[in-house]
Amino acid sequence: MKRILAGAIALVIGAATWGAAQSLEDLNIQIHGYATQGLLYSTQNNVFTAATSDGSPSWSDVVVNVTAEPLPKLRVAFQARYFLLGTQGNALTLDWASADYKVNDRFGVRFGKVKTPSTMFNEIQDVDPGYLWSLLPQSVYPILSRNTVLTNYGGVVYGTVAPIKELGKFEYRAWGGESIIASTDGFFIPIIDAGTDYPNGLSGPTYGGALHWLTPVHGLMFGASITHDDQTGPVTIPVQGFSGNTLPNPFVIPDFYGKYEHKRFMFASEYERVVVTHEAVFTVGPPGVHSSYLDHRNSYAMASYKVTDKLTVGMYYSNYIDRKAAIGPGNYQKDWVVSGRYDFNQYLYAKAEQHFVDGEGIVYDTRDNRSGLKPQTRLTALKVGVSF
Repeated sequence: MKRILAGAIALVIGAATWGAAQSLEDLNIQIHGYATQGLLYSTQNNVFTAATSDGSPSWSDVVVNVTAEPLPKLRVAFQARYFLLGTQGNALTLDWASADYKVNDRFGVRFGKVKTPSTMFNEIQDVDPGYLWSLLPQSVYPILSRNTVLTNYGGVVYGTVAPIKELGKFEYRAWGGESIIASTDGFFIPIIDAGTDYPNGLSGPTYGGALHWLTPVHGLMFGASITHDDQTGPVTIPVQGFSGNTLPNPFVIPDFYGKYEHKRFMFASEYERVVVTHEAVFTVGPPGVHSSYLDHRNSYAMASYKVTDKLTVGMYYSNYIDRKAAIGPGNYQKDWVVSGRYDFNQYLYAKAEQHFVDGEGIVYDTRDNRSGLKPQTRLTALKVGVSF
């Protein structure tokens, strides 16, 4: 599927060559981006692979995206990112790169390394200046998996239709391609802690669809999406000397959400279920097929209010539970959050957020908590950002 990305880049070059007689102004080239610097401080446990119990400034983001319109109805774009959070990142990566051809409001297509239009906020979670929260609800939008869940190598068809005017409008999305979970992804942290390693990560085909109902009630939207991935890759258990390969491991993720916006008020909620059947065959080690299962139930509810043109406040409750894990602090996490944002001007902003976390289910790495995890953590997240 990476050939699709190469094809998208070739299309960009070809379109630019075809339009060489055009001026740069005619190509409508735009460059935007942002940079943020954060500080994380926690009680009881270190989070996100950082030494947050001492206060950690290891939380930086620099993003630049470039768009151009070399042909009518055709837009090409890419986004580069430098990211550091704890021991993760510290590298320059390509967030996404795609060619987008929009025939009309009813039909468009994009391909390359494209954003996956699943869940409510996935397509905008890489645009920090666009929302209130320092950290989106970690039950659905884990920051250490942001690069993985954001994109796939493939294509998306999309559009908006209004078959019956009185019912409002419907936005549809359908996608297919290849999904890659890098070996450094936060998804593997608890798995590695348990003694299993995926040295090359996991990869395989992905496909899915989403439907948004923009109701006749102004500002009210309901949506649903479903994602299906089949992941494979080498697997090892280093301590025991076992090694082998995973069989196609289907990830099935149905997701349901809704949002209501009215004047200065916003309310949103989302629920997803992540069901994974994991099977592996060891070529070195115990014979036969070895199976394990995940059944994560993730949800949140949030509300925000724009107090003034510069100040916005909000709160949310995020909930995660693994129905297949042993009952105890390790199989769940509940997070109550209060947040505020202040926009000094159109370029400079600051965010402050307080998390009240119960449970040990996510965001922790036991290697950063050698004395053991505690069932409760209080996390303060501060962030300053500049956009252009």
